[in-house]
Amino acid sequence: MDHRIQHLHQQALLPKIKKPNSNTTQTTSFQEVFKDAQRIQLSKHAKERLTQRNIQLDASQWEKISQKIEEAKQKGVTDSLVLTNSAALLVSTKNNVVVTAMDLKEASSKIFTNINGTIVIDE
Repeated sequence: MDHRIQHLHQQALLPKIKKPNSNTTQTTSFQEVFKDAQRIQLSKHAKERLTQRNIQLDASQWEKISQKIEEAKQKGVTDSLVLTNSAALLVSTKNNVVVTAMDLKEASSKIFTNINGTIVIDE
């Protein structure tokens, strides 16, 4: 193969990297990015279940849940059942994702499997 053709093939395989625009100023601090990375995310399924079952948790409740999930993660918990006064949430603590949600009446008749930790939150 001609060395010129080989050179073109190698260039085509390299990822294109965009250089940051020097005109824009970045105002996001590391702490803000780190805090956002620790926030709980809702799976599509969990969002649907929260809506269907009319489960509403306010910002302070989500903050408590987030803190307890972080504590559980530090203790090695990867999949957790989170119990509040109004809901039961199955959470992947490893990924900070709420997998599903149900109200306590529905949760009282269920058996939860594939969890290795439970978090009880008094509201």
